[in-house]
Amino acid sequence: MITTAYVQRLARYNRWQNDNLYDGAERLPASERTRETGAFFGSIQGTLSHLMFGDQAWMNRFDPALPPPRAKTGKESPYGYPDWAELRQERAALDQVITGWADGLDAAWLGGDLTYRSYVAQQEYTFPKWVLVTHMFNHQTHHRGQVHCMLTQAGVKPGDTDLQLMPQLIPM
Repeated sequence: MITTAYVQRLARYNRWQNDNLYDGAERLPASERTRETGAFFGSIQGTLSHLMFGDQAWMNRFDPALPPPRAKTGKESPYGYPDWAELRQERAALDQVITGWADGLDAAWLGGDLTYRSYVAQQEYTFPKWVLVTHMFNHQTHHRGQVHCMLTQAGVKPGDTDLQLMPQLIPM
């Protein structure tokens, strides 16, 4: 079982790292951000769009008052945000939502189960909520690693990614 403090820390890490990668991708021309690289979701922008899809899906499952993802399936997810400025704006807004949600999270909620329908497998699953929250953050890290690699290959050096180097954690 994870704690609410763990979720809050990873929500802040998520926002920090998204800012890091989006800042790096911003230094590239649009043609480089959308260039097919052979990655699973095609390009830097396609992978970041997929990551939005996943985060929107999980947040809607965790809080049904939040909107569902723009893309309706995992296959559509790399194409959900063809406009870079809109993707970046929506990412920043969603990161605020995730952080606010984490700050208001109740430990008892983490101890329950969640039944949801997968956008990818098109079937219903039930898992402990803490496992699904952990998965959401792991999914983010996995795909940000892919984007980090594509940025590096494009000649952009993103900032630090180590959790303990997150500015809020560095001792003064």
